[in-house]
Amino acid sequence: MSSTDHLGALVNLRDLGGHPTGDGVLTRSGVVYRSDAPRSGDRDPDGVQQWPPQIVVDLREDEETKGRAHPLAEVTEVRRVPVLEGLPPSAPDTPDELSAFYRRMVHRAPEKLIEVFRIAVQAEGPVLVHCAAGKDRTGVISAMLLSAAGVRSEAIVADYARTDKNMYRVLQRLNLAPNLPPGVTEDIVADLMAAPVDAIEAVLAEFDEHPDAAAGWLRSHGVPAGELNTWRAKFLTT
Repeated sequence: MSSTDHLGALVNLRDLGGHPTGDGVLTRSGVVYRSDAPRSGDRDPDGVQQWPPQIVVDLREDEETKGRAHPLAEVTEVRRVPVLEGLPPSAPDTPDELSAFYRRMVHRAPEKLIEVFRIAVQAEGPVLVHCAAGKDRTGVISAMLLSAAGVRSEAIVADYARTDKNMYRVLQRLNLAPNLPPGVTEDIVADLMAAPVDAIEAVLAEFDEHPDAAAGWLRSHGVPAGELNTWRAKFLTT
């Protein structure tokens, strides 16, 4: 096996099942997956209940996809929801800038977040949500879906932080990883590729300004209680 064979499959994929709510109930596996962007020729991933997913939600912009067909379009339904469409360009370089970037998504693109929520509610099988790296846009969407089901904040933060250990391989798949000189490890450059918890905590703070966190935020943007109840019934174990 070559040193790059491990890049022939998604490297930041996980099922959002198994997270505890405040009542100790767990989210159900096989409902929502999150990941980095699939590539043509990827092997089917391990560790998920069903592949391909029933629906793929691609959060990337047109300039990222360059008009190319989605790699999974021939085997499943793909919905494009470009979360950053119409938002001012931003290239966050620090944790504070990243926190502001995430908050801007919540404030400036609520209709896109709600669109993804409704896709997840209505899907009859697993939904895969992804952007390019599976960290920022995917992180905000995942936090919303988990919080709307009543998942504890510390569990949402822990899920977001799991991306840290995957980022070097993500950047390799995006052809953005630096060539490390002898003696320099991935751990040494980890801070440059981090998923800082302050950023996702800023999103949760926005949701916490409403009763029931993201559920209250969704209600404040016109999502009826019935849809939220359907989501919890679907996403939570009994």
